[in-house]
Formats: sequence, C-alpha cells, structure tokens
Amino acid sequence: MFNPKQLRKAVQSYKKDIVAFARRIVATPSFSGKEGALVKVLAAEMRKVGFDQVQTDRMGNIIGRIGSGKTKIMMDAHIDTVGIGDRSAWKWDPFKGKFDGKNIFGRGATDQKLSMASMVYAGKAIKDLKLKGDYTLWVVGSCLEEDCDGLPLLHLIGKEGYKPDFVVLTEPTDLKVYRGHRGRMEMKVVTKGRSCHGSAPERGDNAVAKMSPIVTEIEALRKRLKKDKFLGQGTVCVTCIECKTPSLNAVPDECTIYLDRRLTAGETLKLAVGQIQTLPSVRKAKAKVEVLQYEAVCWTGLKVGQEKYFPTWVLPEKHKLVQAAVKAGTDALCRKPVVDKWVFSTNGVASAGRLGIPSVGFGPANEVYAHTVNEVMPVDHLLKAAVFYAALPQYLRK
Repeated sequence: MFNPKQLRKAVQSYKKDIVAFARRIVATPSFSGKEGALVKVLAAEMRKVGFDQVQTDRMGNIIGRIGSGKTKIMMDAHIDTVGIGDRSAWKWDPFKGKFDGKNIFGRGATDQKLSMASMVYAGKAIKDLKLKGDYTLWVVGSCLEEDCDGLPLLHLIGKEGYKPDFVVLTEPTDLKVYRGHRGRMEMKVVTKGRSCHGSAPERGDNAVAKMSPIVTEIEALRKRLKKDKFLGQGTVCVTCIECKTPSLNAVPDECTIYLDRRLTAGETLKLAVGQIQTLPSVRKAKAKVEVLQYEAVCWTGLKVGQEKYFPTWVLPEKHKLVQAAVKAGTDALCRKPVVDKWVFSTNGVASAGRLGIPSVGFGPANEVYAHTVNEVMPVDHLLKAAVFYAALPQYLRK
C-alpha cells in the first residue's frame, strides 16, 4: 500500500546520490543539438538505479521505462540549454556544478535539466518501495526544446510510437502545479523598396522608412490584444530588425522585422497573422507577413523541422490529472500546492496544444532564474520533486 511518509524517507536517503548526479548533469554541457554526451550520463544513471528499459530514439531523446501497465504516463524534462552568453558575467564556472551545501549552480540548473535527477531517483523509489502498478512510466530527457518547444514530444509521440495517456512537464514551477500557459508564434514582416544613391534618396523607395509606421502600429496593437482571466493578455513585440542595402550610402531596398507573439486563450495562428496583415501600414506598404519555419540537425544526425507555431493550452482545474497532481504535491510538500500557470512556453504546446493529451506541470526551482547567469537549484526542491514524480502514478493507475 502506498505510504507517502515512507516515500519521503526513501527519497531523503538518496540525497547524497541525487546531489552527485545533479552536479554531473550540470558539469556536462548540453546546448541544443549537442546533447549526446549528457544522454550517455543519464542512460548510465537510469540503468544503475534499475529502470526496466533505457533507450534513445532517432532524434536523440532518451527514454527510461518503468513498468508495463495499462495507464501510460510520460514525464518530460528537456535536457538542452541555451548558451552561457558573456562568460565574464558569471560569478562561477557555469559547468562546474558548484554546490554550497544547499543549492546547485550553473547553466541548466534552473532550466531545466536537473529535473532529470528528481525523475530518475523517483524511478528508484518506485522500484525500491515496489510501487509499480497497472501503469507504464516513461521518463524522458528531450532534446532541442530551447530551439523549438514541442518538437521533441511531437516526434516521440507521433513518430516513435509512444502514446501517453497523461504528460507531466517538469519545467520550473517553484513546486507549484501548473495547468497551462499561453501559446506563441514567430513571424516576420518584409517590406520591399528600390535602392539608389544616398546622396539623392528621392530617386529610390526606402524599405526601412516603410517599416517605421508598421513598428508603431504593432506597438499600438499590443494594447488591444485579447485578455484571459487565467492566462492573461496576448502580447506582440518586435524582437529584431534588419535590412538589405548595397552600402551604407545607399537607400535600402528591403527591410525585415521579427515578431514574438504570445497567444492567450482563444487566439490562433490565423487570427494573429490576420491582425498583422490588416494593419493599415502593412497594407499601404504591401508588406509580406510570414510564419517562420524551424529546421535543425539533431545530435544523432536526424534532420527535423516544423512551423514555428506553438498552441495555447489549459487543463481544467477539476480534471483528473490536475487533482492527482494536487494530491502528489501534497505528499511532497506536506501541504496543498498552489495551482497556477507558466509565463513562458513548454513542450506542453505539443502534448496538450497540438495533440490534446492531458498535461500538467510540476518542477523544482523558480522560473525567474531561467536563462540568467544566476541559475540555481535548491537541493530541497530536487528531493520534493522526486517525491511528487514517484507519488503521481499512484493516483493515476487504473
């Protein structure tokens, strides 16, 4: 019979091993598309603690399996990270796995490969305490999420045959239960002009000048976007501008801006594109609006890609998965967890947004440190998350 107190005690006994494993994870760089070395580290630890099966798919995602029962549960942590930026801005080596007795520091400590340490040792707890039931647990370390969130799960579920009934996303939630987030998409707007010598600009048609009122109208559009009580308001912003010109003393004949569009409940790709296309300045300039495409080569050599549209998703608070997560969170925290949402985007855009699979989030660390030079993981969070990941299947099995 499942005993939360016994589970907490077991996880506490793994603390030394969890810390050592987590430090090895941080010490193994795993930038997007270069996750292969970390996959080997994770595979070795999964086998060490007794996973029933460990394998890697064609994209390079690692999957550890426990059990072979009817209810299929997938727990996902993306194991890739962003770069380190300005090295001099770091107070410590981002790949040392610095540990001060309470916290682990370094690139990926918060966002978010250290969730793997909690999931792997949750698997050990399930095996040691004989918590296996009529369920199959897949612990996934996914690749390329930082570059294209959702893509690894679309591949794993759509092309590799893993068909979960439930998905647990382990991005940082500060040990809260998250049940959704806004979607997003990336667009570009292109204006065309006619080049001429900069000494006589009236002879040409300046593509940058055409773009200027478009940028102004996009900023104004942001204030009018739809609001949702739970997810908040949709947003749009210009994130980059570039032009093509024969020289610095020539009128540019092409200008491009890139847009980050966050989609709240009820906002779709068609709606968002249409809002830009119908701006008066876009029509006047006869500008072209496009959704960007993503293409990459995985560390395995597989070529992948998709449209850069990542749908919004929300799971009702009364859904079976959310309620099970609240119970597991209570086991982990010894109090009822807060139920909320992410500000940023996760692999849930695929599992829930595109595929309609019930998904929920629970992760160690606070998302405010993601992508910063202060990435940190409290060890206490790793232990509590491990309890959560081992407990949750007990409330979902048939």
